[in-house]
Amino acid sequence: MVRQRGVPAEGNRVVMTSWSAQNHVSQLQIAAAEGAWLTDPGGRRYLDLGSQLINVNLGHQHPRLVDAIQRQADVLCTAAPSFAVEVRTEAARLIVERSPAGMERVFFTNGGAEANENAVRMARIHTGRHKVLSTYRSYHGATATAITLTGEPRRWPSEPGVPGVVHFFGPYLYRSPFHATNETDECERALDHLEQVVTFEGPHTVAAVLLESIVGTNGVLLPPEGYLAGVREICDRYGILLIADEVMVGFGRVGEWFAVDHWDVSPDLICFAKGVNSGYVPLGGVVVSADVAATFDERPFPGGLTYSGHPLACAVAAESIRVFTDEQLLDRVRKIGEGLLQPELEAIAERHPSVGEVRGLGMFYAVELVRDRSTREPLVPFNASGAAAAPMAEFAAACKEGGVWPFVNSNRLHIAPPLVTSESDLRLALEIIDSALDVADAAAA
Repeated sequence: MVRQRGVPAEGNRVVMTSWSAQNHVSQLQIAAAEGAWLTDPGGRRYLDLGSQLINVNLGHQHPRLVDAIQRQADVLCTAAPSFAVEVRTEAARLIVERSPAGMERVFFTNGGAEANENAVRMARIHTGRHKVLSTYRSYHGATATAITLTGEPRRWPSEPGVPGVVHFFGPYLYRSPFHATNETDECERALDHLEQVVTFEGPHTVAAVLLESIVGTNGVLLPPEGYLAGVREICDRYGILLIADEVMVGFGRVGEWFAVDHWDVSPDLICFAKGVNSGYVPLGGVVVSADVAATFDERPFPGGLTYSGHPLACAVAAESIRVFTDEQLLDRVRKIGEGLLQPELEAIAERHPSVGEVRGLGMFYAVELVRDRSTREPLVPFNASGAAAAPMAEFAAACKEGGVWPFVNSNRLHIAPPLVTSESDLRLALEIIDSALDVADAAAA
């Protein structure tokens, strides 16, 4: 067993750790971080392959973002959302300008879960309907509505959830719930399934369809060509709003301001957080279309947050958008994805029988690990824990021993480093992953 440096549970009893049994928590202590690298108290460095929780898009301690916080703190640290603040207006303007056509306003939140909560609230009030459809294999946050919308095991302990949420299957060709063998059939059958769900739920009761534009934690599942446009068409036909959860993939992760831009689709509401300011100060929000925004021109919006549009957070968001523009990062992400990550990961897959599929876009990829390529049996079972999850834990430990801090979930390695990671560091990380996959190969044998 590879030994890992960490802070055992008894050394950190005052902090309650999310998604964990508190007596079994062992954490890496971070003493410093810069760019794509984390440093522990002993001076050992790890490449942050998951950008923490896929949010530190501009890397750790970016000097322009740190300076933006310091400059804003010298002027105004905080202000209630009932006051007009220049930096809040500026951040909203920059976000709207980079959003798809038809978007008009921003409602700021503290993070992604609250963004999804408030988008659903807007949709229900705007349409006068109560049901919201979301997919299995999705994660939308841990607040009451957001966790009910979530379509994976983290939802289960919170059930029964809020009423009116209905789950359906989204496209996932590698493990097709529709028995499809090609992208065209997967798209058509997934859209037919969605329309049947709408029909049997009653179109007049459905306020919104909420989708991760690209499914994140549950597999980096890219929608097949035509799927998002097809969902848009179904929504339009039945007077249903389309909500895009872009919390994980917005702001450059796949080489676009918003992932929906890759497929040229305009939602009614876009939920964002994470990459909007790389998490330097918590910030999220909803980009609201002109049509939905008009609902609240004369009617009060029944929601609010003490820290909505926090000046420090908005200062970092505005500066972050300027950094993206000045450094042409969207172009860089596309080039890195097409010219480095995709071909190198495909080459790694050829060398390792435990790799079932590589998929992704920009700087957002998943490597799905299997016991058998022909049967596609996952390396670990669905929702595995304890001894059943050991093969993935051992693979992750091998990555860490090599100097890469991985983002793993279920039977997948997710590759989502800071967008400013150098090509040489990316190649180093891929070499370490290549070596660590020998552990997965052995487990699958």
